[in-house]
Amino acid sequence: MPTTETPTTMRAIAAPRWGDPDVLEAVTVPRPEPGPTEIRVAVHAAGVNPTDWKSRASGGFGQWGEPPILGYDVSGVVEAVGLGASLFEPGDEVFGMPRFPEQAGGYAEYVAAPSRHFARKPDGLDHVHAAALPLVGLTAWQALVEVARVQPGQRVLIHAAAGGVGHVAVQIAKALGAHVVATASAPKHELLRSLGADELIDYRETDFAHTLRDLDVVLDTIGGDYGLRSLATLRRGGILVWLPGPLGPEVQARGRELGVRTRFTLVEPDRAGLLAITELVESGKLRVEIADVLPLADAARAHRLGESNRTTGKLVLTVRK
Repeated sequence: MPTTETPTTMRAIAAPRWGDPDVLEAVTVPRPEPGPTEIRVAVHAAGVNPTDWKSRASGGFGQWGEPPILGYDVSGVVEAVGLGASLFEPGDEVFGMPRFPEQAGGYAEYVAAPSRHFARKPDGLDHVHAAALPLVGLTAWQALVEVARVQPGQRVLIHAAAGGVGHVAVQIAKALGAHVVATASAPKHELLRSLGADELIDYRETDFAHTLRDLDVVLDTIGGDYGLRSLATLRRGGILVWLPGPLGPEVQARGRELGVRTRFTLVEPDRAGLLAITELVESGKLRVEIADVLPLADAARAHRLGESNRTTGKLVLTVRK
């Protein structure tokens, strides 16, 4: 009689060395087994984020397995449940950003990770859109809700507002009752208006640092000199939330001089945040824009697209049809 054997290996995209997108290659590796309190997810789609291509280029935080398998955003179906994991059962559709900043291995057919790094996939959302949400959604939620503590009526500036984190942050800030100011190139203004932005600044034509004052919150996803320039737009007691990396001493010192708080935050796996994001999606207050969808085998092409800085929204890799 023919038998159906459970696979013991899986396809994945790994970076055997750090470098340009051409270092990415298809590999066959052992399928992960869920440990206590973990689940194994059959991945249907994986989101692509700047942390992926930055890690591919330099090794990122250095917390990699062998071989290094990139990717954090996943959406898929629970296939197996480890000892004591009681939140999900096989067949449940879930999404999440497991293990960040340790290796999650999202560019693969299977992921095994703590069950509380996942939530049920939002109703009505396909795997592609669900896979695009966790990292950008949690980054924006944690930055605006938990770090900045945005309140109704506050004025919030979001830089690179049409990017992956930016366009989600616009919607979360709006859902919190904020007056949202967004920087983006003019062709992206129509999209941002549809997402709820109240004021739009074309950074190619207008210097935001000369025109904006008395803001309550600035969310900076760009880095460089944006942090220092943004300080002048904030009221005393306002806050600059910086995402690109640790804040330099010049920005911190200038913030103290101006009476402005400065904070760097790094996203963390967060089931409560995923549940809040799910509620926003299901209530129609949050949607994720997809820039392009490519098969897993085209991960290198996805990285090139992302590094061009010309995409609007998120890039996603499909793993299963």
